[in-house]
Amino acid sequence: MTTSADASPAAPRPRSPEPEDGSTPVLDVVIPVYNEEKDLAPCVDRLHAYLRDAVPYRYRITIADNASTDRTLTIARRLADEIPEVDVHHLDQKGRGRALNAVWSGSDAQVLVYLDVDLSTDLAALLPLVAPLISGHSDLAIGSRLARGARVVRGRKRELISRCYNLILRGTLAAKFSDAQCGFKAIRADVARKLLPLVEDTGWFFDTELLVLAQRAGLRTHEVPVDWVDDPDSSVDIIATATADLKGVARMLRAFAKGTLPLREIPAQLGRKPAGVSTPGVPPKLATQLVRFTVIGVGSTLAYLVLFSLLRTGMGAQLANALALGGTAIANTAANRRFTFGIRGAQGAGRHQFEGLIVVGLGLALTSGSLALLHSTTGAGRLTELVVLVLANLAATLLRFLLFRNWVFRKSR
Repeated sequence: MTTSADASPAAPRPRSPEPEDGSTPVLDVVIPVYNEEKDLAPCVDRLHAYLRDAVPYRYRITIADNASTDRTLTIARRLADEIPEVDVHHLDQKGRGRALNAVWSGSDAQVLVYLDVDLSTDLAALLPLVAPLISGHSDLAIGSRLARGARVVRGRKRELISRCYNLILRGTLAAKFSDAQCGFKAIRADVARKLLPLVEDTGWFFDTELLVLAQRAGLRTHEVPVDWVDDPDSSVDIIATATADLKGVARMLRAFAKGTLPLREIPAQLGRKPAGVSTPGVPPKLATQLVRFTVIGVGSTLAYLVLFSLLRTGMGAQLANALALGGTAIANTAANRRFTFGIRGAQGAGRHQFEGLIVVGLGLALTSGSLALLHSTTGAGRLTELVVLVLANLAATLLRFLLFRNWVFRKSR
């Protein structure tokens, strides 16, 4: 057990809500690391100084080393020997989510905190982050680089990726939080004990999954606008991380569609009323519908183009177009019915598919007409055909959304 920090003699601190013997920390600040031999010691020294001088609660700093292959573990153990409030937890497997899950699950602290080792987020936001959790007002807290009042310094590429990712989360998983991936989060330990067994991801999608599950369970998430400066030496693989995150989104959509996660029992188990629970049967708002429809449409268009290209090698353009469009129509209608317009159950599904085929027929007429017009004016090659079909499909997609929203899946019907 680590020892606690002594109170500063210069400024008396408020009494913290730990047990009388002072053996249990209120905060367990976890820093997951993998091959961070360069940044680890400066990070821990800076964090320890801040906690010692500015935080009125007993605390622990836990370095969660997940299978580092450099000197990170050696440095972590040296820091633990030098600083009484530092502890080390070593895992033999990689994964930020795996490290956080392991340390949080075994922690005896009241509030569990996660910080990135680069400390890109100004530590002045730490007390506003944990205060609502200590008081019992909120269940989770996140630092947000996208909330009003945040001050962020980073490149346009990362800014665009971050905003697109959070837009996808809002459109697909109906996320209400503004910034899923900021490495500055906290959760009450009693809440973590209920949610962590339900989190499957062991990598970068871990905290997004945790936040979505908390929202679906009706728990309260507090957001703190932060000052954040991008680390230009970050080792995060953006492409690999984005791919894994999209796979995580798809997995959660399947889980919610099956309805197998026991989320609605959690607020009662914690002795609190749900806040912000999504109500089944209430159709999403227009902006959410547009995002979900777009995501589904992009997937359908890619599948359509691949199928058209494969079929075109053995048949004419018109027949290949008809078969490719028909082959993706049923899945597209079913996905929009469930995720875009929030309609569940089998009632009306047959009628929706029939009317969806009518809508697809109109799209077929539009794309086929475009092909016919193209072939009547010029001897177009395959690439030109694909370009024309993409443009025609964009127009057909807009028409499909309008007909789906105002006819096929109209709420009054």
